[in-house]
Amino acid sequence: MEQRRVVVTGIGLLCGVGNTTQQVWDGLLAGKSGMAEITHFDLTGHPVRFAAEVKDFNPLDFVEKKESRKMGRFIHFALAASQEAMQHSGLKVEGELAERVGVHIGSGIGGFDVIEREHSNMLAGGPRKISPFFIPGSIVNLAAGHVSIRHGAKGPNEATATACTSSAHSIGDAFRIIERGDADAMIAGGTEAAITPMGVGGFAAMKALSTRNDDPLHACRPFDKDRDGFVVGEGAGILILEELEFAKARGATILAEVLGYGMSADAFHMTGMAPEGEGCFRAMKAALKVAGVSPDQIDYVNAHATSTPLGDALESRAIENVFGERAKDHTLLVSSTKSMTGHLLGGAGGLEAGITIMAMLNQMAPPTINLVEADPECRLNYVPNTPQAAKIDYALSNSFGFGGTNGSLVFKRWPE
Repeated sequence: MEQRRVVVTGIGLLCGVGNTTQQVWDGLLAGKSGMAEITHFDLTGHPVRFAAEVKDFNPLDFVEKKESRKMGRFIHFALAASQEAMQHSGLKVEGELAERVGVHIGSGIGGFDVIEREHSNMLAGGPRKISPFFIPGSIVNLAAGHVSIRHGAKGPNEATATACTSSAHSIGDAFRIIERGDADAMIAGGTEAAITPMGVGGFAAMKALSTRNDDPLHACRPFDKDRDGFVVGEGAGILILEELEFAKARGATILAEVLGYGMSADAFHMTGMAPEGEGCFRAMKAALKVAGVSPDQIDYVNAHATSTPLGDALESRAIENVFGERAKDHTLLVSSTKSMTGHLLGGAGGLEAGITIMAMLNQMAPPTINLVEADPECRLNYVPNTPQAAKIDYALSNSFGFGGTNGSLVFKRWPE
């Protein structure tokens, strides 16, 4: 049987840089940082006081007030990004088509805000004070559930929770679902809303976060010698994936083709990366193999790089090992847009897949901001501080997560 090809026809993005795909893209090209002091909760006693919050977001623009109260913030974000992506694609889920359209939306944590709120209610008033909507408002798969209900998508419905690789895995798994013929279209990506007292406090307790409370705008500095940890972000990134002939038949505007998806496990440490970035290396190699693309064909890599001292260096080493001289002579463009968006955790891969496609559409590599002096262990062309116009026909997006779970996606520019 001839291999079914999978294309992207819609993108929906929101994060601390902007609340629509165009706002996010314009902000990235302008080098806009989404970091600022946290407004979501009382900061008393917190050692880290800043994050990349989504700003001026009103869930009532996307869901009725009564229903909104039953959902965690991560579900609100998924509904908003999915609505934009569906409108962008022009896909209408009607009649028999409903059973051929599915949803695959990941989240690393889910409804932390709901969990914390309802735990406080229980402590204050006992179990009777727990909302009946506590569970459905917080569990990870309810983002996919609500999106399927909203759009009438009756096909495969799944959610991935693989830490910071969640939405890259969701997009990759949705790609395979279409490829093997179980659906003709998938609403796929990820969402996260972990800027909460326990979310920020927990990562701070691990010493994983930047502590530049006096200078949030310059706190996230991937690959820089003075980086000191990541910045928590929130938001969502959703793509509409379709089988190529299905998309053509309905006259869809095709944005890119999904060519490859690679996965691996470090099998090394619960939070640390394997030596030499060996697990990352294997995920990228696997994605390239599936794509049928050589390393020499990749023009741009959207790196996972979160601004942690060890992680950025090991990913850089892995990229060097995959791409060889093209990485070392700076022909290959590599950037970390987390320098502006913060780290969306389980939503990062969806956001960054969308950004990678925007880079191909606009033939422009977004920058890594706050890169003043590169770490000697980070030797690549990181598009420092200013976007770079370039031919980008093939691009790769990386996502790596706690537990040593890795995912890489390869995209091809459209038209062919």
